[in-house]
Amino acid sequence: MGLIQEIDYGTPASTSEKQVTLTVDGFTVTVPEGTSIMRASMEAGIAIPKLCATDMVDAFGSCRLCLVEVDGRNGTPSSCTTPVAPGMVVHTQTGRLKDIRRGVMELYISDHPLDCLTCAANGDCELQTQAGVVGLRDVRYGYEGDNHVFKKNDGAENFKWMAKDESNPYFTYDPSKCIVCSRCVRACEEVQGTFALTIEGRGFESRVSPGMHQLFIDSECVSCGACVQACPTATLSEKSVIKIGQPEHSVVTTCAYCGVGCSFKAEMRGDELVRMVPYKDGKANRGHSCVKGRFAYGYSTHKERILNPMIREKVSDPWREVSWQEALTHTANEFRRIQYQYGRTSIGGITSSRCTNEETYLVQKLIRQGFRNNNVDTCARVCHSPTGYGLGQTFGTSAGTQDFDSIEQTDVVMIIGANPTDAHPVFASRIKKRLRKGAKLIVLDPRRTDIVRSAHIEAQHHLPLKPGTNVAVVTALAHVIVTEGLFDEAFIRERCDWDEFQDWASFVALPENSPEVVGQLANVDPEEIRSAARLFATGGNGAIYYGLGVTEHSQGSTTVIAIANLAMATGNIGRPGVGVNPLRGQNNVQGSCDMGSFPHELPGYRHVSGDAVRDIYESLWGVKLDDEPGLRIPNMLDAAVDGSFKGLYVQGEDILQSDPDTKHVAAGLAAMECVVVHDLFLNETANYAHVFLPGSTFLEKDGTFTNAERRINRVRKVMAPKNGLADWEVTQKLAQAMGLAWNYQHPSEIIDEIAKTTPSFAKVSYDYLEKMGSVQWPCNEQAPEGTPIMHISGFVRGKGKFIRTEYVATDERTGPRFPLLLTTGRILSQYNVGAQTRRTDNVMWHSEDRLEIHPHDAENRGLRDGDWVRLTSRSGETTLRALITDKVSPGVVYTTFHHPDTQANVITTDFSDWATNCPEYKVTAVQVGASNGPSEWQRDYDEQARNSRRIATLEAAE
Repeated sequence: MGLIQEIDYGTPASTSEKQVTLTVDGFTVTVPEGTSIMRASMEAGIAIPKLCATDMVDAFGSCRLCLVEVDGRNGTPSSCTTPVAPGMVVHTQTGRLKDIRRGVMELYISDHPLDCLTCAANGDCELQTQAGVVGLRDVRYGYEGDNHVFKKNDGAENFKWMAKDESNPYFTYDPSKCIVCSRCVRACEEVQGTFALTIEGRGFESRVSPGMHQLFIDSECVSCGACVQACPTATLSEKSVIKIGQPEHSVVTTCAYCGVGCSFKAEMRGDELVRMVPYKDGKANRGHSCVKGRFAYGYSTHKERILNPMIREKVSDPWREVSWQEALTHTANEFRRIQYQYGRTSIGGITSSRCTNEETYLVQKLIRQGFRNNNVDTCARVCHSPTGYGLGQTFGTSAGTQDFDSIEQTDVVMIIGANPTDAHPVFASRIKKRLRKGAKLIVLDPRRTDIVRSAHIEAQHHLPLKPGTNVAVVTALAHVIVTEGLFDEAFIRERCDWDEFQDWASFVALPENSPEVVGQLANVDPEEIRSAARLFATGGNGAIYYGLGVTEHSQGSTTVIAIANLAMATGNIGRPGVGVNPLRGQNNVQGSCDMGSFPHELPGYRHVSGDAVRDIYESLWGVKLDDEPGLRIPNMLDAAVDGSFKGLYVQGEDILQSDPDTKHVAAGLAAMECVVVHDLFLNETANYAHVFLPGSTFLEKDGTFTNAERRINRVRKVMAPKNGLADWEVTQKLAQAMGLAWNYQHPSEIIDEIAKTTPSFAKVSYDYLEKMGSVQWPCNEQAPEGTPIMHISGFVRGKGKFIRTEYVATDERTGPRFPLLLTTGRILSQYNVGAQTRRTDNVMWHSEDRLEIHPHDAENRGLRDGDWVRLTSRSGETTLRALITDKVSPGVVYTTFHHPDTQANVITTDFSDWATNCPEYKVTAVQVGASNGPSEWQRDYDEQARNSRRIATLEAAE
């Protein structure tokens, strides 16, 4: 086991289909037209010296190390900027070139510190390497005169020297080591798309500058790490490398944050993680990363992580640390007692969208085989179940249609109810790159998110619709397309039911669905609706990306259906560059749905009432399965309050913080007799738990995640579980304690069982994933290499189904008492309920939830930026500080839900989607007023939480 070394070809690959043959140092090589000489040479195994070139950014040609000679051409062109030509004869190593390169390197070294032995990049410094490659043995130029190396020059202050910038929590910037290659600047522009870095000054005065000569922490830098990754010297260095040293081995694994599913090399020294480096061969991220995946892994070793099982009789008691055997035996006995006393359906479980497919599969298997009921649910239903229903009804399958690479062929991007720059930043960078190349952008969102207008990006149309009017606005877009004859008749006649289309078309053409009527309802300019519809219908390949701003509504399923209607009507399905693409919030939301985490569906989205599918599992598991759907989370809580539901196993979820109507959740948990929380930390739900089973991080387990593009990616064990057991082992031991004869030796055996029983996973195995890298389901005999793009020749259900989408206003209405509408979302540096990211240095950027409020609404209430405000709804109230901004429209306020001391979900109501019970987080009628401190509920909650987190063994040790 050693470090995984990836080849840097110097310049990006050409996508041309035409091939060109040339000769490099006597070797013939054939490459796509447009390939650089540098890359062609590397393809032939010949590495040309370079410093400013790297294949993550376009060629620049500034370092002058990569010069070559070409027969028939004068001079020494740079190989990175010179494209190949048929019959070209290239020489990379001549006496002339060697002399030039040594002279260039001499100049670099003459203004560079020679502290190589103590430098953090020692052994991983391209400048050091290239000095050896070109044969530099002496530097004729001393440090006398102007330099950037020393603080003092001839005893006087050296104003060209700059102190190291250590303001960023994750990396340092040392200007004295900068060779001004511009790789960091170009990575920030071309890869990340933030444009936070620039080169200030000219000539010898040139230096890299964050923003307008700011510290990194004060600049627009989003800490994605692209600049650090691109830097060829120690100018930009991870603080972890400075502290620990260079890594000595690495393992490729998958990030455990959002649904993009980035691949990383976990680089280790012994059993200590040194850094996470984005993996170039990762098909979801293509070598890019964000601040969370790149740097925010410190939670895995945080002092608050619980490593020993604990139990207690009452939630008011201190926790008592026990052995694994005692904890699992106690849990099994309690669950059996409850079922004996209250009935078979009195207990249930919740799977996690943060855990692996294998672990999720085992939890639902435990509930169905061991608990003998279907009382299983997941946070995936709380966020994206309308996607499953809506796309299932229209297309016949419950997932997105494209791979992420598809964006590179998109002409019109429509983003609905999603904030990719904050919630899916790596994919957002790919969107922005496509937009900079000329694609058009339409955004439907109550807020002006960053992607609406940022560096070199501006949406052609932003429809700041009133929260709760999604169905009306999307149907109005369809109205324009139908009434103006912009639909794709050939596609519809071939791929859809024409009679159903005609019925739908007659519905959307009704006057009440016109932009003029809907615009007044949704507070959107009708002309903007018309222009956006025309652009989407006529602008070429149109792709729709949507998020929780679509699904978390009382008409979430209806909006998904409306989006599918729009895509089918314009023929934007079944080829690269188009499609309907839900952006999943957590790393394994897609997988937890796939694995049968819903109370009405077995793995593969097959209903529990189906005799054939139950037969598969009954014969394999040796039990009779219940053919009736079980309870969803809200039903479990209702039943608990009523006294008929008494036991709950919660793996990797924090329903007290993440689910709506916090008071109702708390009441339900408090009414249960055995709540088992299986997690990394004593989260908010653990306040009401009787058993705590310590969990393992993604670094400590083997398994798979399935991302938003249906890509099944390997999660590989990087270090031993600090709690002693991987999560799948904990669930297996609990099953064994309850009398089940499980005997999995490795997660690979679990995925084999999944493949054996789930048609869309039929060819998936660890061996196959090692061979393929990753695959997108369905992956079976019909699609042995997976399915990057769905519905190419026909829809899964046969004919695409158009369905009427009548707008029905939510029951949550504004009025004199609650005149504003609250909507919620995420921020870049934090993740979901913040259990992981709050325990990292990411809190430097977002240490509290803030309430965004429009200046007009703030002025009417006498509020100033930073004031404490009281946020009140029909469900409850909380306090937080105001952030006055015109990102929100008048009448709309917005907050995040990352911090438990705010508990934004005490405000949200119990209204939900009509089809799936997905909570309506995005529409809550509220009032905002001045406050001088926490609400009474916050004070009571804080006291109860502190009391609940006492651990007896720790108190005794003190």
